[in-house]
Amino acid sequence: MTEQEPHILVVDDDRRLRDLIARYLGEQGYNVLTAVDAADARGKLKSLAFDLLVLDVMMPGENGLELTADLRSESDVPILLLTARTEIEDRISGFESGADDYLTKPFEPKELVLRIRSILKRARPGPRAAAQRTVVKFGEFLFELDRRRLFKGEEPVYLTEAETDLLALLAARAGEALSRDELSSASAADSEEGPSESPASRQVDVQMTRLRRKIEADPRFPRFLQTVRGRGYMLQPD
Repeated sequence: MTEQEPHILVVDDDRRLRDLIARYLGEQGYNVLTAVDAADARGKLKSLAFDLLVLDVMMPGENGLELTADLRSESDVPILLLTARTEIEDRISGFESGADDYLTKPFEPKELVLRIRSILKRARPGPRAAAQRTVVKFGEFLFELDRRRLFKGEEPVYLTEAETDLLALLAARAGEALSRDELSSASAADSEEGPSESPASRQVDVQMTRLRRKIEADPRFPRFLQTVRGRGYMLQPD
């Protein structure tokens, strides 16, 4: 995947459906993050800008309609609602809340992709929204996903190609733990670090240590580049 691919946030409390949608959209070339509920989605929206949101209507706590209506007061991000309800009143409620489209369950994955493509084609974000779409902020740092550049305040931070690959993977899925196997897909990290028989996990660990030295105030107790026990590593944005 490249950094120019549309970024989509899928919000659904049904883990099986959430994972299936994310996997299918990923296979279609989209850069996908997931959230388990509205609160989780809000946390990701604070640090990342998305090209489109796919929201389940029936979620515990704040439901999809409520989240959509609230987001519309401050954002024009395209929103596609998913629901098992088929009554016309429910569709009207979805559009009245500010949704761009409404898809009832069960649905064919191909139809979901066609709806998403149609929404993205209609959407015309302004220059400010386009800039925000590819920026991840953490502490004093700002990483530009599209240009693969790291800044501390106004000053650029030099990174090797391997370090840039690793940070780009983490930033594209900020707030989500990635395994060492996933992170080792950074080709520069694979090629830069010594002989081919070195374990991929060791290569990732070395690059992570180097990144922490450039980013963390105390690399021994990282605030942003966190180790998630039993999972791997995660970039924790603001």
